Amino acid sequence: MSEPQEAALLSKVASEVFAGIIAPALENAPHIQAAEHDVLAKEDVLVRMERELKRALQKTPAERRWVMVIDLRRCIGCHACTIACVAENKLPPGVVYRPVLTEELGKYPHVTYRFLPKPCMQCENAPCTPVCPVHATYTNEEGVIVVDYDQCIGCRACISACPYASRTFDFGINYTDKTVDGLPMMLGSSQAGKYETAGAAFEYGERRERKKEESPIGNVRKCHFCLHRIKEGILPACTTTCIGRATFFGDANDPDSLVSELIAKPNVMRLKEDLGTEPRVYYLV
Repeated sequence: MSEPQEAALLSKVASEVFAGIIAPALENAPHIQAAEHDVLAKEDVLVRMERELKRALQKTPAERRWVMVIDLRRCIGCHACTIACVAENKLPPGVVYRPVLTEELGKYPHVTYRFLPKPCMQCENAPCTPVCPVHATYTNEEGVIVVDYDQCIGCRACISACPYASRTFDFGINYTDKTVDGLPMMLGSSQAGKYETAGAAFEYGERRERKKEESPIGNVRKCHFCLHRIKEGILPACTTTCIGRATFFGDANDPDSLVSELIAKPNVMRLKEDLGTEPRVYYLV
């Protein structure tokens, strides 16, 4: 075979291979474009939840029923919700409002993980509130269990009573307490500590700087669904930062809300339902 003939043959073969690769893509192009359009046109659940939140705020507090729904199939264990909560509420060491539990399943080499975000369950029949001797923790008119830092005496009876381990105690510890001063290229506790104590948190809509011998140091602390954000029409920090869109929040008394749709699904569950606590945090499994 001459050189020109070889070149012609290779050109033909290359054209046929190229056509075989490109043709299916060209045939499916309209479907691909339609799918891309659907994705772009679809409203983000955060937008819908924020709209529903503002609608719920137009009602009286007693008419609202805040609930949280967590889709365990979407949770990837990134802990973004935990970090967002720490940043939002300026939480010190040992104080965690939204831990993410990790469970290992299977046997090597077929091993996988399952993650369980666990905020306060905001129980309707809460066992933690009746045990407080000074009535510092109670259910507010919106159904969220709160803590009055000025009333709390730090007896920690509520911590023992909570079956979900959703409460922690502020011992007044800072991350930089044991950082050594005087080392080159490193800030010690006297300088780095200023970063931790700078600014204030706005839990329950109150501006509080964390100072020694002042609340919330010496108090029990817990998740409160970011009430200070909700009041301003902003979703809880854990909800907005979830990269997998696994956390949903809203008014369950609104039949048209997203959370109402989700808690009506057959694959919904709540933790320790046998205790009769009636948690307001639901899980999709």
